[in-house]
Amino acid sequence: MPYILQEDRMKFEETIFNLPVIRTPGELNYLLTAICKEYAKYSNESSDVYAARYQAHNDIIGALEGCKLEFYRRFTAKYEDVKIRANGEV
Repeated sequence: MPYILQEDRMKFEETIFNLPVIRTPGELNYLLTAICKEYAKYSNESSDVYAARYQAHNDIIGALEGCKLEFYRRFTAKYEDVKIRANGEV
């Protein structure tokens, strides 16, 4: 995952920590899609997400895939290890 410097994270932290509670997969999907849409719009300095360059679409898909893999590595794999210890191997 492409980590960013601590000081660069500060511009996002107030927004992240003040989000309403995300309660459903639909809400999570909506939030992630809206963030990706904003990236696509402003990567091309256009308000039209459909005018974004292919590179922006590729960047978004790559970031989401990296995020998915990082979440699995950091959280899901640890959860699976706990469940294996509790319930035994398959």
